[in-house]
Formats: sequence, structure tokens, C-alpha cells
Amino acid sequence: MVQKRTKEELKEYLKGIVSNLPDKPGCYQYLDDTGTIIYVGKAKRLKRRVSSYFQKEHQNLKTKRLVENIRDIKYVVVNTEEDALLLENNLIKQWNPKYNILLKDGK
Repeated sequence: MVQKRTKEELKEYLKGIVSNLPDKPGCYQYLDDTGTIIYVGKAKRLKRRVSSYFQKEHQNLKTKRLVENIRDIKYVVVNTEEDALLLENNLIKQWNPKYNILLKDGK
């Protein structure tokens, strides 16, 4: 279970995580208020990719809802973009996140 925060506290908490992300390849995981992984993504540069979710108003309804539900962020740094792609695929198959509709395992 993720700690309950006010809207302003949540914004500052997530901003702190994003500001400390490295500019390295990796995978990031967004968690909801129950601690459930709701999205897994990969990035060539973690800091730039993750911060892009919080810097603008999203037109896509799915992305807008995703951002509204983020309560925590986890990440894993890897050596290469290829490693990030493989890790993302494995994490999506393992956790079956709600917002990763394109890469879910069809079994």
C-alpha cells in the first residue's frame, strides 16, 4: 500500500523521484495507490522520458488517466537500450499492468 498524500504532497514526492532519475537507459514502473504496477515503460534516458509524463496536459485519455493514477515510481537502470527492451517485455509479462495494453501476453 502506497502512503496517502495530499495532491500537493504527491506532486512534490513524484517531482523528487523524477529529479533524481539518471540519464541512463532503463525501465520505469508506475504504481497506483494500492502499490500495484499499472504501467511499465522503457527509456533511452530515464529522466527525460519519465519527466515527459508530468510536464504537459495529455490529449490521449488513456495517458491522462494513467498520470492521474500514478502514486509512486520505481525504476531499474540497465546498460543498453536493448537490455531495457528485454526487461520491459519481461516485466509486462510478469505484472500484466493495466495500461500496457499492446504488449500483454495473449495466453
